[in-house]
Amino acid sequence: MKKVEAVIKPFKLEDVKDALAEIGITGMTVSEVKGYGRQKGHSELYRGAEYVVDFLPKIKMEMVVNDDMLDQVTSTIVEAARTGKIGDGKIFVSEVEQIIRIRTGETDSEAV
Repeated sequence: MKKVEAVIKPFKLEDVKDALAEIGITGMTVSEVKGYGRQKGHSELYRGAEYVVDFLPKIKMEMVVNDDMLDQVTSTIVEAARTGKIGDGKIFVSEVEQIIRIRTGETDSEAV
């Protein structure tokens, strides 16, 4: 099992969610986060004063998938989230050692 974490632009959330649903991914956790990478924020003008916005709003999507679905999931996210501009986001993949469904006690692939 793999945990896939994708940090994307907020306006791409529906596109990515719909694309993942088309390939059978139904469970995910979505969080509103702030951060920066190569973008390093930007300057804005407010009431005549310039200020720097260091952390930009992003969406973090997390899901656990079977190993055989990993390539399809990551390529789907890349295709749906890409704008071609800086700040499109990143995908992080990590190993999941164990999953336990609290309600039933099911473990691993049964709990997904």
